[in-house]
Amino acid sequence: MKTRLTELLGIRYPIVQGGMQWVGRAEMASAVSNAGGLGMLTALTQPTPEDLAREIERCRGMTDKPFGVNVTMLRSVNPPPYERIFATIVESGVKVVETAGNVPAEVVALLKRSGIAVLHKCTSVRHAVAAEKRGVDVISIDGFECAGHPGEDDVPGLVLIPAATRALEIPVIASGGIADGRGMAAALVLGAEGVNMGTRFVCTQEAPVHDAIKQALVNGSERDTRLIFRSMGNTARVFANAVANEVIATERRPGGCAFEDVRTLVSGARGKAALESGEVDAGPVWAGQVIGLIDDVPTCAALLERMVAECRQQLARAAAFF
Repeated sequence: MKTRLTELLGIRYPIVQGGMQWVGRAEMASAVSNAGGLGMLTALTQPTPEDLAREIERCRGMTDKPFGVNVTMLRSVNPPPYERIFATIVESGVKVVETAGNVPAEVVALLKRSGIAVLHKCTSVRHAVAAEKRGVDVISIDGFECAGHPGEDDVPGLVLIPAATRALEIPVIASGGIADGRGMAAALVLGAEGVNMGTRFVCTQEAPVHDAIKQALVNGSERDTRLIFRSMGNTARVFANAVANEVIATERRPGGCAFEDVRTLVSGARGKAALESGEVDAGPVWAGQVIGLIDDVPTCAALLERMVAECRQQLARAAAFF
């Protein structure tokens, strides 16, 4: 398949693996890249920039195909050492970076000077337009269905994707709510030139996640996610488990809720422990509404080949109507 995205990134299929905390490791990224998509390491999964450098080299030893690194820039009392992280990425010769959050213009400029293609994830058209003006190469537009942080506008992909492609000149990747070739075909028809998937890749054999978590997602329906942090203006979509329900109950208490009231429930350590132990209720588990479309746990190679074949079938089916 040939789009501006595949040409820019040097990949066979316009399918990108989302940069998922604790999941975007070398095993995951290399499997997606070897299957013809773009695998993505997650910088903040690694404890230090030095560990990130080692993970990049480990991934390079597992694939000779392109892969990228995700860096999400969040406001924090104790922010990660972003300057060292980006320096490590440049020094390691990475050619693709996916950014998210409030990314300063000087960071984009640094990456561009270093010959790195910049994919920026947004949840609104206005932010996408601003990122295009800063010089990013690709926008990954995240609909309300997505796992993680869908923003506060609550606009689903069916509206957000064509709105973004209408407003932008650079390629757009559709993200959120895509798990198969039908979703991929729909995204392409809406104007996107590729798709980004997170939750679907969690449910693959190569994902470094306990099988019990994968099966919980497979068994879930499109109604089995919850929106937490709504009252704090930092909405996040997670799997419907005991932790999610407790956070929501805390947010609904009379008098309101501050993040400190739920901090211990949603800590990164608890989320990591849940993914590794398979105890679904042990911590927050990020998941999108797309779990209602996931029925199996294939290899990444089988998944991508199936998706592309189904995408072509669906596009041909639609063309036959005319």
